[in-house]
Amino acid sequence: MVAGALYAFGAWIQLGRSLSASSNAAADVNLETITAVVIGGTSLFGGRGKISDAVVGGLVVAVILNGLPLVTQEAGIQFVVTGLVLLIAAGVDALSRRKSLAT
Repeated sequence: MVAGALYAFGAWIQLGRSLSASSNAAADVNLETITAVVIGGTSLFGGRGKISDAVVGGLVVAVILNGLPLVTQEAGIQFVVTGLVLLIAAGVDALSRRKSLAT
């Protein structure tokens, strides 16, 4: 019930931001959210992570998404840079997991 209420609240906020209702209105939000959580240190394999670290990761993603339009006018570069940051963060997570399992 709480999850449904939070989802409805989030949909209401998204409706206010986009001024329209569409099933794919926030399709790019998934990439941004996953990137923020992984940058924050939450393992993709589960078991570790803190909310405060995810908030810091969200701030990093916000800097990327708000700073890149100031540098370049091409919208596709935001997705490329966000994806690269996600790949780097996931690679670091995988390497640290492998290193901790080896010891």
